[in-house]
Amino acid sequence: MSPHRKLVLDKITEILSVTPDEYEDRLTAMVDAAEQVFVGGMGRSGLVTKFFVMRLMHAGYKAFVLGETVTPAIRKGDLFIVISGSGETGSMITNAKKAKEVGAKVVLLTAKSSSTLAEIADEVLQIGTDDSYAKVKGLPMGTMFELSTLIFLEAMVSHIIHEKGIPEEKMRERHANLE
Repeated sequence: MSPHRKLVLDKITEILSVTPDEYEDRLTAMVDAAEQVFVGGMGRSGLVTKFFVMRLMHAGYKAFVLGETVTPAIRKGDLFIVISGSGETGSMITNAKKAKEVGAKVVLLTAKSSSTLAEIADEVLQIGTDDSYAKVKGLPMGTMFELSTLIFLEAMVSHIIHEKGIPEEKMRERHANLE
């Protein structure tokens, strides 16, 4: 294995090894309790939201990416999942406040234990610890947060699939067939 692949994989493993295992159950319970699930993030975190929402949809949830033209209104009984490494993303702060105003629950996936979004959120799931994201040459600007969060969320979907016994064939029926 190349040293660069090893560096990335080792760092993700380090971050996820200190991320509490019960987060999968906690986030699954919140998703299950919600009428609709909205997921938002900006930049690379925004790309992670699209991966996650697609998998939730495949698993049978009503899930939406924040900011898409077909995204419906958020309401009481819904869940807004914010992905923000810093917890200070301005548009996500505004959207989290709006979600709370209408009675939706807000959960934050973040790299920081305290932030403006953490103060707003009903639940904060810190991926790694405050010490997990020290600068590492070759891993620039949030790379490890986004990749670790993506893998955490894929593992959570795997958890849902196994817990609920959702067959892959059922998920394939929901997969896009106009591509």
